[in-house]
Amino acid sequence: MEFTHKPVLLAECIEALHIRPEGIYVDGTLGRAGHSREIAQRLTTGRLVCIDRDQAAIDAAQERLAPWMDRVTLVHSNFDRVSEILAELDIPGVDGMLFDLGVSSPQLDDASRGFSYMHDAPLDMRMDATAPLTAYDVVNTWSYEELRRILFEYGEERYAPAIAKRIVQARETAPVQTTLELAELIRSAMPAAALREKQHPAKRSFQAIRIAVNGELDALPPMLSGAIDHLNPGGRLAVITFHSLEDRIVKRAFQDAAKGCTCPPEFPVCVCGKKPRVRLVTRKPIVSGAAELEENSRARSAKLRVVEKCDPFDI
Repeated sequence: MEFTHKPVLLAECIEALHIRPEGIYVDGTLGRAGHSREIAQRLTTGRLVCIDRDQAAIDAAQERLAPWMDRVTLVHSNFDRVSEILAELDIPGVDGMLFDLGVSSPQLDDASRGFSYMHDAPLDMRMDATAPLTAYDVVNTWSYEELRRILFEYGEERYAPAIAKRIVQARETAPVQTTLELAELIRSAMPAAALREKQHPAKRSFQAIRIAVNGELDALPPMLSGAIDHLNPGGRLAVITFHSLEDRIVKRAFQDAAKGCTCPPEFPVCVCGKKPRVRLVTRKPIVSGAAELEENSRARSAKLRVVEKCDPFDI
């Protein structure tokens, strides 16, 4: 199957990373290697570590990155293990890291993966096909309260109670097996006014279930902490988010790392001794321009935030 893949905010990411030919970089969300290709071809004696939890992405990268494989290391793992991965590779520090948190186009376009509410497929939604938890498990075994919670929290779905109730009622008769079956259940639980909205009625619920299946939000804090820990002074961390929950976590982590002192304001002098670990390169997120949006509608919700590691001797 031929896939089309347009890396989001590509030029902005490359500019933000300040790539040096001899530097060491990490693409923590390899996907179909759109960002990685641009980084790798700018390296000479440098090195690029590419991480992805989807084995299909690792396999495809062998061909897509073939001209630069002498400077590329492929790792099949989740990005929340970035600290352990770098330790295993005996890399104490890197000069830049990029994490694109969106679901890759091939994952969405390959109906058999079960991510899409537009094509019928078994309920799966796993980014890592070897992971034990599937969307089928979530939809058919999680309690009403858990379903309502994830739909509301992860999907920001205001009709979460009605949708969760409808799913629980339906599965009492027979398990919910496929994506289109689930999409129709979601549609049937929503009022007429909601069905007239521009976006597909199942979009928010499918997002919520996908996040739950893959533990996406749980992986962000250890990834962000590990990435900042392993940046060399002057190294940059760039993160692209696609919904408000992710962006909020990244924004707060960056602000906390840039803050330093955590003493109460009434303290006359600092006693905690904490120093800023990074400086904010982007105080407001970078978003796609009109030209990119016209070419790639999936870039519409993308937000890029960038920080730079502080040199402890300059603080």
